[in-house]
Amino acid sequence: MTSIGTTMSLDISTLYLVATLVAALLGAMLIFIWRQEKIPALGWWGAAYLLGAASIALWTIGGESLGFELSLAVNAVGFIACGLVWDAARVFHGRAPSVIGLLAGAVLWIAANIFIDPMPNDWRMTLGAAIVAAYAALTATELLRERRKTMRARWPALFVPLLHGAVLMLPIVVSDVMHARSGAPHVYGIWIAAFAVELVIYAVGTVFIIFMLVSERAVLAHKTAASVDSLTGLLNRRGFGEATSRMIEREAKAGRPVTVLAFDIDHFKSVNDRFGHAAGDEVLKVFAHSVTSTLRITDLVGRVGGEEFAALLPCDLDEAVVAAERVREAFRDSGVAIDEEPLVTTVSIGVASGPANTELEVLLASADTALYRAKRGGRNRVEVTTDEPLSPDLPRRRASSAASQMVRDHRRAAMDQAMQASA
Repeated sequence: MTSIGTTMSLDISTLYLVATLVAALLGAMLIFIWRQEKIPALGWWGAAYLLGAASIALWTIGGESLGFELSLAVNAVGFIACGLVWDAARVFHGRAPSVIGLLAGAVLWIAANIFIDPMPNDWRMTLGAAIVAAYAALTATELLRERRKTMRARWPALFVPLLHGAVLMLPIVVSDVMHARSGAPHVYGIWIAAFAVELVIYAVGTVFIIFMLVSERAVLAHKTAASVDSLTGLLNRRGFGEATSRMIEREAKAGRPVTVLAFDIDHFKSVNDRFGHAAGDEVLKVFAHSVTSTLRITDLVGRVGGEEFAALLPCDLDEAVVAAERVREAFRDSGVAIDEEPLVTTVSIGVASGPANTELEVLLASADTALYRAKRGGRNRVEVTTDEPLSPDLPRRRASSAASQMVRDHRRAAMDQAMQASA
């Protein structure tokens, strides 16, 4: 029996030393990538792995020879490492780290061991497992807060810490079996060995998921950057087209109409000519703010040209006209001043609505016609298309979005020439 126990002890020590080396290497790698890529969460995760590796190494090598105080400190460092993993998940999702939560497990461990003296070994094992399992649950909860539901790594990111917590809670669930008085002390040794193996798998699996999350977030950031206008923060023409296609399809399934608003800032060219392009950019940003703060969060807004904007609203024509008037009034009352000189800010708006599944380019062309009338009618006004309701089944629709855009650009150029001539 002594020989078997010694062999088991050696095997367990070897497993924990392997876990230590794996955690240390992964921690160093995370720290290195954090310094290269400047992603704060990677630094937190790297520090957690390095602290955890140090704690496991000291506990494995020192064992009983550490003494009461040093053993408490070593285990407390391990619980702090668990808290760092939780805080890393918080930082990754843009939340502030919790210092109280970071230290709570270590403080609870030290206090329990001081006030319950001597604490039975099975109590110590149960308390330690419960603390680490609690941190695993908190980490999973933090990952659950992630709102990017399209992320493929979301569910594995939840599963791994929950599995880790379940393994740690196992001795609590079956504590009677593991108790020394049960006559099955070998079960405790088997669980310790199993936990050492699971620890290695958890460490490697967690880092793999970390890189999946970081990679998917980077891809999402690049995709978002390609779809967003850098000046105003609104969707650009490409992003607006993609987002509106999805909305039109969704509303069509429900049989609901959609309405397009076409905006054109009045006398924008004169602002650039008088005050420079920097001032013009500020006017564009003010208008973008006026639109986004006035329309509903479910409405889609994009910058589709220089001073041209468009919005797609999942509503009927009458409701959209009311929304357009609110935008016009908000921009008119925005109070823009350049070099302490008040600037008149007005916008002309064309509104067009169509039945379910009407293509965006058809709606934009119709809204442009109404916008042209608003310009000719004196600007700073909302005009509604007078065309018959558009049908998605009309065979004479625009053959392609490129052809439609050419028509709109030609009409806009003619309108600008007419406005300059009248001025």
